[in-house]
Amino acid sequence: MKNLKCRTTGSFVTSAARITAPLLAVVLCAAVAQGQGWRHREHYHLRPPQVPAGLEVPAGNELASHATGVGSQIYIWTVNPTNAALASWVFKAPHAVLFAAHEDERDDVVGIHFAGPTWQANDGSKVVGARVSAVTVNPDAIPWLLLRAASTTGNGAFTATTYIQRLDTLGGLAPTTPGTTPGQEVVIPYIAEYYFYHATQ
Repeated sequence: MKNLKCRTTGSFVTSAARITAPLLAVVLCAAVAQGQGWRHREHYHLRPPQVPAGLEVPAGNELASHATGVGSQIYIWTVNPTNAALASWVFKAPHAVLFAAHEDERDDVVGIHFAGPTWQANDGSKVVGARVSAVTVNPDAIPWLLLRAASTTGNGAFTATTYIQRLDTLGGLAPTTPGTTPGQEVVIPYIAEYYFYHATQ
């Protein structure tokens, strides 16, 4: 997995394997404090990525921004109360930092990604996604996704979001070994590319 630098009051280098919930909280506070954002279509040309069938964004939408998510997929060991043999790792939530993906701004923290699934930009705007379709491209990583915007709040980068793609995933799969106690949580590192779309104007 690649290393990414996060600019806070100083600077540090971290990898997805070292991102945890407390660290993400620190990164978010620092990012909001410095008020960084990332460029959109008017500043440089964004090209929609090539995707497998089923993950295409519908006509009438255009790519507005692109960010790299580095963080964790969180799972809980869940036991069926009527049949202990029916136990499994159940997905709880993502927890990731969003970095600007464009070459001129790469390594700048531009937001976070958390339960909902929700993406929040440094300007406070949010988008909550609803899954449309999924494709497993790499059996060793979480699926690629197409999501529609179920709701948006705030006035900023994510306010007008209509669709989101999660692509080029690394890691994030639930453990293959059973948990030890009901309610046990595990944090699995992952990286993904997120593409955000707006309606064509």
